[in-house]
Amino acid sequence: MANDPERFDSMLLAMAQQHEGGVKDLLNTIVSFLARKTDFFTGGQEGEWEQVVKKTFQTHANKAKEEADKIKKEKEESEKRLRDIQQRKEQERLAQDFVPATVTELTDQEADKLQEDIDKNKKKMGGGDSGDEQPAEPEEEEDPKEKNKLKPNAGNGCDLEHYRWTQTLEEVELRVPLRQVLRPRDLTVVINKRYLKVGIKGQPLIIDGELDADVKIEESTWVLQDGRNLLVNLEKVNKMNWWSRLVTTDPEISTRKINPEPSKLSDLDGETRGLVEKMMYDQRQKEMGLPTSDEQKKQDVLKKFMEQHPEMDFSKCKFN
Repeated sequence: MANDPERFDSMLLAMAQQHEGGVKDLLNTIVSFLARKTDFFTGGQEGEWEQVVKKTFQTHANKAKEEADKIKKEKEESEKRLRDIQQRKEQERLAQDFVPATVTELTDQEADKLQEDIDKNKKKMGGGDSGDEQPAEPEEEEDPKEKNKLKPNAGNGCDLEHYRWTQTLEEVELRVPLRQVLRPRDLTVVINKRYLKVGIKGQPLIIDGELDADVKIEESTWVLQDGRNLLVNLEKVNKMNWWSRLVTTDPEISTRKINPEPSKLSDLDGETRGLVEKMMYDQRQKEMGLPTSDEQKKQDVLKKFMEQHPEMDFSKCKFN
C-alpha cells in the first residue's frame, strides 16, 4: 500500500480541479510547497535536485509512453476484431443460392391470371393506358400508438442526452462520448444476452437496463476510441426486426418511419460492393412489385428469344 502510486489520486484530482490554469498551475503549487516547506532545493549537493526532478519526470514519462502504446495496441486489436466480425457478417449476408429458371405449363385460367398480373405491373411502371389508371389510394391514417414515438435519427436509432445509438437489421451500434480521457480499464462495460451496463468506474452507470431484444454475446464487441469515445457493437439474434429503443427505459422510436440506407459501401472491395448494391436494388424492386435484376435478365432473354421465334406459342408457359 505504501508504494501504491494511486492512493493520492482522489486528493490530487480535487487539487487539480481547483487550478483553473490546469497542470502548469498545479505543478507550480507543488513546487512552491517544496520550496517553502522543505529543503528540497537547498538540502542536497549542488544540482542534486535537478537530477532528482529529471530522473523522476523521465521515469513517469516512460511509463506514460508505455501505457499509451499499450492502449493504442489494444485499440488497434479491438478495431481489427470488429472489422473481421463485420466482414464475416457481410460475407454471410451475401451468401445466397440462385435457383435456375424452370418452365411450367399453365392452364388457360392460370394463363389469363398471369396476363392480368403482367398488365398490373405495366401500370405500376407507367406502361398502362391513361384511361385505365386507378385512383391513388388514400394515405393510411397514423396509428394512435405511434403518436408519442420519436422519429428515428439518420441511423435509424435515437440521439439521447448521454449517448447515441443506430441500427441495421443485423446489429446495433452505440456511441457514448466521454468528458475526459480514459483508459479501457477505467470503464465498466457488461454485455449480457438481454442486459447492458455501461459506465465509468466510481461513477453512476450511464446505461443500466434491459435491452430491447436479445443479442449474441460472442459476436458483440466494444472499443475505446481516442480515450474519449466508447463504441459498442451489439449483434442481434433476431435479424428480421427493428429495435424501437436501446434499453426499455429509453423513449421509443417509430419503427414505421425507419428508412434503411446503405452504409459504408466505400469500405468494401469492388466485387463485394457490387453484390451488396445488387441485393439492395433487388430488395427495392421487390418492395415495388417489380422484377429483380436476375428476373429482368431472364425476361430480356425470353423476349429476345420470342422475337426470334414468332412461330412458337408461349401463352401457356410459366417462367420462374
